[in-house]
Amino acid sequence: MTHLFKVIWRSFFNYVLLTVVYGSTFIIRRKTLKVRWYYYLLLAILDVEGNFSVVKAYQYTSLTSVMLLDCWTIPCVLLLIWLFIKTKYNIGQLIGVCIRILGLVLVILSDVHAKDRSGGSNVLLGDALVIIGAILYAFTNVSEEFLIKNVDFLELMTFLGLFGSIISGIQVAILERKELANTSWNREVILSFSGSDMQDR
Repeated sequence: MTHLFKVIWRSFFNYVLLTVVYGSTFIIRRKTLKVRWYYYLLLAILDVEGNFSVVKAYQYTSLTSVMLLDCWTIPCVLLLIWLFIKTKYNIGQLIGVCIRILGLVLVILSDVHAKDRSGGSNVLLGDALVIIGAILYAFTNVSEEFLIKNVDFLELMTFLGLFGSIISGIQVAILERKELANTSWNREVILSFSGSDMQDR
């Protein structure tokens, strides 16, 4: 059983738990939707595919590169907040963003010129997947912040969980159908989904 398969399944169950826990409360309180459902669908797509891109990157580049490049989320979040929420930053924060961008460039250049030390089969593809995932994370984080401040936390968690579980479930069924067919679902396999499996990387 591959690490990617386990992580996708765990992501699916996380979304299901969000739906059950927050959705039951949402129904009991008989709340009405404050935001149209398709906005939550779009948010769930960004969230699921952001997770998938970063996890997929482990197959192509090194753990170090993934962890460092994933920090690209921070300058992206700052940019989006500045554009859409109109938050103002001081000079120290802007210098920090510039340092992070410089670090991102250095990591990519390091991977390009040191493929033998990068620990991946296709480091550029892996780096690109992490950056894509980081950008998707940024859109998700900023959207969630806006919705929590202006709409309702309970509604957000309910529908992010609902649509996230549907999307990730479909993705598992399509992309990991061979793993599903070849997996013997016993007690040990089920318990492995809740444990650490760093060794699979």
